[in-house]
Amino acid sequence: MSLPAGHGHASRRLLAVYAVAAALLASAPFVAGWFAEGRYWLDVLNNVGLYALLALSLNVILGDAGLFHMGHAAFYAVGAYTAAILNTQYQVPVLWTLPLCAAVAALFALAVARPVVHLRGDYLLIVTIGMGEIVRIALVNDVFGLTGGANGITGIDRPSLFGQRIAKPQAFFWLIWGFVALTVFLFHRLARSRFGRALNYLREDEVAAEGSGVPTARYRLMAFALGAAWAGMAGALFAGKARTISPESFNVGESVKIFAMVILGGAGSIPGVIAGAALLVGIEEGFRGFANARMLVVGVAMVVMMAFRPQGLFPVHLPRFRPADLPPPPEAARTEEPP
Repeated sequence: MSLPAGHGHASRRLLAVYAVAAALLASAPFVAGWFAEGRYWLDVLNNVGLYALLALSLNVILGDAGLFHMGHAAFYAVGAYTAAILNTQYQVPVLWTLPLCAAVAALFALAVARPVVHLRGDYLLIVTIGMGEIVRIALVNDVFGLTGGANGITGIDRPSLFGQRIAKPQAFFWLIWGFVALTVFLFHRLARSRFGRALNYLREDEVAAEGSGVPTARYRLMAFALGAAWAGMAGALFAGKARTISPESFNVGESVKIFAMVILGGAGSIPGVIAGAALLVGIEEGFRGFANARMLVVGVAMVVMMAFRPQGLFPVHLPRFRPADLPPPPEAARTEEPP
């Protein structure tokens, strides 16, 4: 069976959108130099990139597999603290810690998700909220004397690449958005793989997926591990950028914000998730002068979106088959009439 003709056109449109977005982003560091506040807005773009990484990692769990998970900041924190401890106590360069941060966050996700992997819907959501708060409280209580308690960890080195220290917003821009581009490429490939299709089956109908031979528990755990690994690497980048981390940077509000980015952008849609990250970060920064009132604006935006476009800014479009796309049925065998 061949894909419908419209599917190829949709892929070409998506490539065109990515090309335009990449061109606009690539010009941002040069345009920023023309304005007095250009450095500030470039740093805002860097924050959008970090949240885009986090939202893309949650999208594997929430958007692709359909698992309600609102404790994603816990995996983010595990990666950030792993990078900070290795850098400040063992002088390991921040970028070298990326694979280890991913591995530690993935192992942590497997450990905490294994007992609750069979929960569904609201029950799983409540458990993951509790998991995120447990991690934050453990960090405040200075686990094994490594996390620095409520004050966190300071003095984290800036990342360096090819001997060049990354300190300016322009340098962080290329690092963070280069990682976002790599993530988009890999997750698009993942969505078209056997693993990605299995996650979509889980999202659409878990009972039917299990009845078709998909090991649902295993794929749930794999989704958690992959999403956590990517969040752990985003945490390492955040630690290198901020140079100071504390438990309050990974509270339940962060998990809610990341969750909202995926829902508002369009669960399962990679362009939508990035747009959701840009929308929420942009609203927060645009209304920063209104102090706590900016959260009211975020809340109103979420209510409006859920009322008028519940599928998100850029919802995922699954290929639809028309009768004309189906192969013609084989001709019925002609029976010879008896003489």
